[in-house]
Amino acid sequence: MQVFATLANTASTHSMVVATGAAEHAIPVVAKEQGRGSATSGGEFLCAALATCFCNDLFREAPAFDIEVIEVSVRVHSEFAGPGDPARHIGYAVEVTATGDERVIRDLVRHTDAVAEIHNTLRLGLPVLLESVDVRSVGLHT
Repeated sequence: MQVFATLANTASTHSMVVATGAAEHAIPVVAKEQGRGSATSGGEFLCAALATCFCNDLFREAPAFDIEVIEVSVRVHSEFAGPGDPARHIGYAVEVTATGDERVIRDLVRHTDAVAEIHNTLRLGLPVLLESVDVRSVGLHT
């Protein structure tokens, strides 16, 4: 399964399109009020990716525990020292309302933490590679 995200920023547009395989959809991302780029930072998107992954995976894994998840809230926090520095700490808290025994619900949460793909990708420390650059020079010529 391949997953893609494409962000496009021009003088008049700002758009985010994501896809898993052939299933593609746009995500509304607000542009900065002043200057260029997204009003949402990459660190915020990282936290959102972790929260979304855990939430989706909790619902996916619940049937194997014979649990119906009614509500879930995931709050992810991260700490960055400054521009160019990697996160120093990432943590998260989960609130779950579900049918079934509290012990089994806690087992589901621990299991989901162990199988959450985005969490495990970060835990693995996978390198991020710049694979290509396409440059179009306009304007100034020396």
